[in-house]
Amino acid sequence: MAEAANQAQHEFWRPPATETIIKLQPTTACGGCGTEFIVSSVYCHSCGLKRPAANTEPELEIPGLAELSALGERLGLTTPAVAAFLLGAMCLVGALAVSVCFSARTTLDWQAIQLWRIEWLVAAVAAFVAGCLLKK
Repeated sequence: MAEAANQAQHEFWRPPATETIIKLQPTTACGGCGTEFIVSSVYCHSCGLKRPAANTEPELEIPGLAELSALGERLGLTTPAVAAFLLGAMCLVGALAVSVCFSARTTLDWQAIQLWRIEWLVAAVAAFVAGCLLKK
């Protein structure tokens, strides 16, 4: 038995490295009032101070030309064709939004809504045709 104890690895008996543990732990106490943050909260429940950036959600980024080009490569289209396709899709959403946002109380209102919907759909068709003409 004494021989087994002499052959034990000494790394097992080392105390844990506290420096790395402290660096990896996010801030759990509020800097303003010292109250501990609730799990996954963004603001302090006591004073309302914003939590440090360790647990915040990523900000919404608007896609740029590089993402538009990457989408075009995946679809096998040129960048102008993808832009025309997206414009046509937005026009279709506009046609749907007209019917959701406006209600027809009279015949004249109904005709105006139908005219707006037709205009949005014609714009969508024009954008899709432009996308087809700008293909490779």
